[in-house]
Amino acid sequence: MSGEDSVLTVADIRFHSLCKLLARYGLALHLHDDDADITGSYWGAPEAGVAGRGVYVRRDTPIHSMLHEACHVICMDEVRRACLLRDAGGDDLEESGVCYLQILLADHLPGVGRNRLMRDMDAWGYSFRLGSTQAWFESDADDARAWLAEHGLVTAADNPAFMLRT
Repeated sequence: MSGEDSVLTVADIRFHSLCKLLARYGLALHLHDDDADITGSYWGAPEAGVAGRGVYVRRDTPIHSMLHEACHVICMDEVRRACLLRDAGGDDLEESGVCYLQILLADHLPGVGRNRLMRDMDAWGYSFRLGSTQAWFESDADDARAWLAEHGLVTAADNPAFMLRT
């Protein structure tokens, strides 16, 4: 595993576990060679990329980036998903939903969990009004949770519904 001073990467987690999680949504995870450009990466390597129902990574891609881009695919409607390449688009509320869902999905990855993911999000530079990902998630994310529920992406018990937005 990476040290506490660095963020978890794809290399730190069993690739099969990552693929299995995304497969629950009908998404495919594609692994590029270590020195390759990443298909559909908005920010460039090592950040994850998206195209259609595919999420693209390298071994040095941060787990939070892989989850974030996967959640963009999950949270967008089918019309946008069908022509998706690189730029997920969406509004601020959808972006908040994406961040919230990636935290929930971290609990479904062995060796990750929401607490580690939130620390990694802070280390990478995600910014929230309350100063930390955890403070936002616990005290300021009601709108994100409501948006996810409205679109059937989380259950009443605040668990992922493992369904794509239609």
